[in-house]
Amino acid sequence: MSTAPVIAAVDGSDDSLRALDWAVDAARRRVAPLRVVHVRQYAAWGQADVLVAGPPDAEGDPVLDEVRARLADRAVAPAVEYVALEGVPGAVLPELGSDAELLVLGSRGRGGFASLLLGSNGLAAARDAGCPVVVVPRPGREVHGDGPAEPGPRVVVGLHVDSPDDGTLAFAFAEAALRAARVQVIAAYPWPVQTWSAPGQLMPPALDQDAVESETRTLAEGFLAPHRERHPEVRADTEVLPGDAAGHLVAASKEADLLVVGRHRRRLLAPARMMGSVTQAVLLHAASPIAVVPPAPAGD
Repeated sequence: MSTAPVIAAVDGSDDSLRALDWAVDAARRRVAPLRVVHVRQYAAWGQADVLVAGPPDAEGDPVLDEVRARLADRAVAPAVEYVALEGVPGAVLPELGSDAELLVLGSRGRGGFASLLLGSNGLAAARDAGCPVVVVPRPGREVHGDGPAEPGPRVVVGLHVDSPDDGTLAFAFAEAALRAARVQVIAAYPWPVQTWSAPGQLMPPALDQDAVESETRTLAEGFLAPHRERHPEVRADTEVLPGDAAGHLVAASKEADLLVVGRHRRRLLAPARMMGSVTQAVLLHAASPIAVVPPAPAGD
């Protein structure tokens, strides 16, 4: 049993209620408490830096009342807690991840424009939260490519062999174990590779593609070995593919249970938290729920 809660962020929108259902299932699988949080947005004229006297009462909150009714007849989790907060959701939600196992939210809430694929709150939480963040997209996102080669539950994870993050792989394998799913590892390498020989002149690569693919696979298998040993019950298939990593991951998200990507490790010249372009593209376009995993602490 996990004592850290799975947090579902709700605002009454259909997107957040879909995320709530995902969080209920995640809490049940982990035997973890579920914390349902509604962050009431400050009024436009309010001052976000002025603290209120205390948190608003969760009783009588219409959004939380709707959730209570939705969950009334379900065996949800060992415990369910309802919390109402006030503030700017994009700032409050990431802070909730400091003591959570997961933070789950919809791809968009009540605010914003209907054409947006990902709301600002989801982006802020995925970028800044201290725990893994799961963003549940709206149904019907279309992705190109064929479906999975075989049926069954599947967790997709992206592996960048030049800068792998052990926390991302660990999360993917643990999630697959909870779901009795296989892990589909996508390891992409840049191809074709072109070099500049003179201004305006591109030269074909001196590298052999088969050699690059073989080296990528060897590195990937080495990074996966400890996770396979830790989870012998989980089957992991490695796909080494040339070209656009984001495109391959989005294509693999079709009919997947979950797509797992890393966020970005802080760098010396960029100390602020960042999200890579691949992670951002996946959040915008993947068809399955997406888990964004913060980097493992340095030295782990």
